[in-house]
Amino acid sequence: MFVRLSESETEDLYRELLAHFNLIGASDHCEALDSAWRDAYNKEQIEEFIKAWLRRKRSEKPKPITGLV
Repeated sequence: MFVRLSESETEDLYRELLAHFNLIGASDHCEALDSAWRDAYNKEQIEEFIKAWLRRKRSEKPKPITGLV
């Protein structure tokens, strides 16, 4: 999976991943997330979370207003 995200989107996703998988209290967030990623079940859950997050972000984008002025 390859997705380009802005810095703020990356931070939002990272923060939401940590919260969703209860890794906020870990002493090393990166290591905790990396460890979860190495487990096959957790990796699948993380991927599904990211896909859902991306779908949600895509649907939140404001739609341009069209019409006559």
